[in-house]
Amino acid sequence: MQLQIRDAKKEDMTQVHSLIKELAIFEKEPDAVEVTIKDLENDGFGETPQFHCFVAEVDAKIKGIALIYNRYSTWKGRAIHLEDLIVSEKMRGHGLGTKLLDEVIKYGHKKGVRRINWEVLDWNEPAIEFYEKNGANVMRDWNVVQLNETAIKNYISKLEDASF
Repeated sequence: MQLQIRDAKKEDMTQVHSLIKELAIFEKEPDAVEVTIKDLENDGFGETPQFHCFVAEVDAKIKGIALIYNRYSTWKGRAIHLEDLIVSEKMRGHGLGTKLLDEVIKYGHKKGVRRINWEVLDWNEPAIEFYEKNGANVMRDWNVVQLNETAIKNYISKLEDASF
């Protein structure tokens, strides 16, 4: 098995998108992926890239990714967010996840961040064990809060309807 961890290239986004869809199926949200290959190409490789991506290549095929982006913490300062660490189901247990996490941690350290954060589903015990084994603090007393596109539009609509 020939394994290489490297920075993603624009032409990798088709394979990256396939892994994102595979993750959505694993997380029981098969229809939730709205991002397109074109979005990934434009957003990751345009004038102001919105993310950085590492890929794990096995025998010249992408079998894992780690997608990160910059954040800023009011308590800590510079941080990065690990949006997803994905390893193809058939390749789990071969060290790809560890190698990708290693790359993210080295990247964050080189950038001088004070925190790297991400989320994990509460039922994904193998991932939780993996992260804790590698020194991560899984904060079970925090809840993820999100507004999806529809909720954003509804919120804006309420603002526009409000007359002050």
